[in-house]
Amino acid sequence: MNRAMNRAMSSAAVPPHSWWRSHRFLLLRRLSQAGVLALFLLGPLAGWWIVKGNLSSSLTLGVLPLTDPFVLAQVLASRHWPAASALIGAAIVVAFYALVGGRAFCSWVCPVNVVTDAAAWARRRFRITSGRAPRPGLRRALLVAVLLASALAGQAVWETVNPVSLTQRALIFGGSLAWGAVAAVFLFDLLVAPRGWCGHVCPVGAAYALIGQASVLRVSARHASRCDDCADCYAVCPEPQVIVGPLKGKGGAGPVINDSACTNCGRCIDVCAPAVFGFTHRFDNRRD
Repeated sequence: MNRAMNRAMSSAAVPPHSWWRSHRFLLLRRLSQAGVLALFLLGPLAGWWIVKGNLSSSLTLGVLPLTDPFVLAQVLASRHWPAASALIGAAIVVAFYALVGGRAFCSWVCPVNVVTDAAAWARRRFRITSGRAPRPGLRRALLVAVLLASALAGQAVWETVNPVSLTQRALIFGGSLAWGAVAAVFLFDLLVAPRGWCGHVCPVGAAYALIGQASVLRVSARHASRCDDCADCYAVCPEPQVIVGPLKGKGGAGPVINDSACTNCGRCIDVCAPAVFGFTHRFDNRRD
């Protein structure tokens, strides 16, 4: 009762967001993901080779190399020395995501994010409550296991089954195996483990979380005093556990979400009518 009254009072005090403000970061993320995919498509479809390669390794305008750090780690573990361009490309990627948040890759670039977001939407839409998330730490354990397997096999083993690569391949080239991997991730999140793949399994996400542990760009619950306990932020957040401390101040936590699991997706900012959340930097500890 009190929660409903608080929400009603807050809704009366705070004008509802415009449609753009309620969806801006979601739309910007989709534009970012589509834009990255379009750059890879222009070559094979239109003959405009702005970017050559894929999300594992690419060359932009024949000058800028970019290499997935987890792929490089597998290559090094397999006792193969990569080309200098691969090392430079990985250094560029690490520097970028160390600044903006490692798991920003997961929400702003990775094509699998569209699949897992669709599964999360379907769970909410059809009120599916079955399933259980895997134990915390599984994706880091899998990261270590992949590196050990690469060392034993002498090759980057994860790249043969990586849903990130397979989803990109499915969207560009098609193929039953690639689309099967996309469907498997969707069904896993829909029926087996809510937000399970990206949040608890994917070792690529674990690698980017490690990269972004001290990143500067962060989400802050600076205006936590406005919170009406509607829980809309928890419903849309792919990692809802990261919100609790900054929002409620539990354990003396500051307003900034410093947990490396945060994907900086901005959905909590979108859906929060009282405008509790906003982007800032990790040193901004202001709180209303």
